[in-house]
Amino acid sequence: MISADGLKKHFPVKQGFLSTVFSKNILSVKAVDGINLFVRKGEILGLVGESGSGKTTTGKLLLRLIEPTAGRIVYKDKDVTHLSSRELKPLRREMQIIFQDPFESLDPRMLVKDIVAEPVRIQRVARTDDEVYERVKQILREVELRPPEEFMLRFPHELSGGQRQRVAVARAFILDPEFVVADEPVSMLDVSIRAEILNLMLELVQKRGASVLYVTHDLALARHICDRIAVMYLGRVVEIGSTDAILNHPLHPYTKALIAAVPVPDPNSKRVGEVISGEIPSPIDPPPGCKFHTRCPYVHIRCTFVDTPLIEVEEDHWAACHLVDLPTNGSDKAKAPISSLDLTTSG
Repeated sequence: MISADGLKKHFPVKQGFLSTVFSKNILSVKAVDGINLFVRKGEILGLVGESGSGKTTTGKLLLRLIEPTAGRIVYKDKDVTHLSSRELKPLRREMQIIFQDPFESLDPRMLVKDIVAEPVRIQRVARTDDEVYERVKQILREVELRPPEEFMLRFPHELSGGQRQRVAVARAFILDPEFVVADEPVSMLDVSIRAEILNLMLELVQKRGASVLYVTHDLALARHICDRIAVMYLGRVVEIGSTDAILNHPLHPYTKALIAAVPVPDPNSKRVGEVISGEIPSPIDPPPGCKFHTRCPYVHIRCTFVDTPLIEVEEDHWAACHLVDLPTNGSDKAKAPISSLDLTTSG
């Protein structure tokens, strides 16, 4: 469905006049620094990692909401990396996003009916206002805002947080998209309604057969809704595989540490697994070699200067770590690095 190959996004850092004149290097925040991943048709790929790892930026890059610094984005076998705004317009109908904050993503000056109808008007998929608002009513019923005639005439400030996010979900799905980026859509909602919104979104996804990139920091949530999981650290994907493989047979030390950090509802249980200390390094000046080596409990000299690409260690399970870059299945050589564009042929 959609893939990224060597995708990068570096944001330049504003510097003072003297720094600009005398500095030899132009500083930049390496938010996404050469990722390879793909989302198959009809699947939900979870993108997990700590805050600042580049998850949201990756989602925006795939949708071409921001311009990549380098790399390729391929959507349905078409390179969309350098398409103009005009060329992208037809694709916008097929690619949508659900933002994290329902309090900031809705225009406070617009009625619900106009917020949800905006994509329909932009794409001109309905001829008359009656057709537009009939579509709005239908999608509001699907997101359980009933009666729709009542909610259509409300402003965002007249809705609860859960109702606002239902409006955001309705806006994203009114055009029946084929690919959706869900950027932590329930993280800012009350715990009591998170499950309702998630189940609602999953129902819409399954009904339309859409593919989803689900951005989250919650591994427990990812376990329940994702088909596969990609783990990001400091702008790179360090491990990717099926949900079962990632959570039950993790390969990368960072993945193991994330799993070990998931709270267990038992006060007497002892925490078992990897423990990492310290903060994530600055994306302006990331460490050489493996970016995780400054926090890794298994670091050795090779990690400090040699980076490792994603290696297929097991079937459909890749990791970027020297610990797993070893001969497998009796072969005398480790499997070769593989790019996401090569992988799409198998899915």
